[in-house]
Amino acid sequence: MDANPILAEAVRGNWVENRHRGAFIIVDAKGQVIASGGDVERRVFPRSAIKSMQALAIFDRHAIEKFNHRPEELALACASHHGEDDHVSNVAHFLERMGLSVDDLECGAHMPTNGKARDALRVAGAAPSALHNNCSGKHSGMLSVALAMGVPTEGYVAREHEVQKAVRAAVEFAIGEDLTEDFCGTDGCSIPTFAAPLRAWARGFARMATGKGLDEGHVAGAKALFDAATSHPHLVAGTGHFDTLVMEAFQGRVMQKGGAEGVQCGAIRDKGWGYAIKCDDGKMEASHAMAAALLMKYAEPDAAQRALLEKFISLPIKSVRGAVVGELRATEAI
Repeated sequence: MDANPILAEAVRGNWVENRHRGAFIIVDAKGQVIASGGDVERRVFPRSAIKSMQALAIFDRHAIEKFNHRPEELALACASHHGEDDHVSNVAHFLERMGLSVDDLECGAHMPTNGKARDALRVAGAAPSALHNNCSGKHSGMLSVALAMGVPTEGYVAREHEVQKAVRAAVEFAIGEDLTEDFCGTDGCSIPTFAAPLRAWARGFARMATGKGLDEGHVAGAKALFDAATSHPHLVAGTGHFDTLVMEAFQGRVMQKGGAEGVQCGAIRDKGWGYAIKCDDGKMEASHAMAAALLMKYAEPDAAQRALLEKFISLPIKSVRGAVVGELRATEAI
């Protein structure tokens, strides 16, 4: 099998120090390929990039009717948030409205991703809670599914729990393909994650963006989730993050979501196209450069959007003293 193309490279001085290989694909809802490079049939774990697909279970199991979830809550269900104050307070309110608390979350606790939020906790002498976990919004959504189904919330992260069966079914609806336990692992927040071809993840985003191939309920759910995420991009990630900045700049035209180990997925909504990227070595900054280059070429950005994307297509590498000593940049291959 041929190696994937070099989609990004790190240059220090006048020498290429690192080369980042990967694969990318853009498709429409029927699976017609608009552009691709590398092995798009290789199965990859999508990680957090497909939280919007997982959140379709909220609509499948009628949690949306039971709890009348606000757009902010739907955005958090799609989020990998940074643990900033508005993230923590909104997740706490999300749980409170359902009669639950932080004690019901099974995602675990970690320090906030945002530096100022970390510093604030340290100054206060406080320990992080599960509310600070970047997946706490997604888990709150899953707890709403459990309550709507009338099943126990305890153990909702387990693969055999009815909630995770519902989440798996929702993802299968979105991509139009079955997932298999032959290619299954456990995500960082303790829920199951299934590997599927990069092509399938891209098509799932195209189907969600257009509603083509989905039934009426999934059409409504997909639109509500994409609208919520793109209308509240700060809740989906946080200050200065690629996902937030892109969705702010494109004002609803682009749904963008990253996942751990160099996965980037999204939809150019007005074109009806979905895309998926995997940086082979998992370098997140390199995957951002790849995604920015893809959007630059295919999303028809205006001047302001181009200016933002250019900042990620070529990222400065700095010394400890702050001097620019190189750049991490996307290559022409994408």
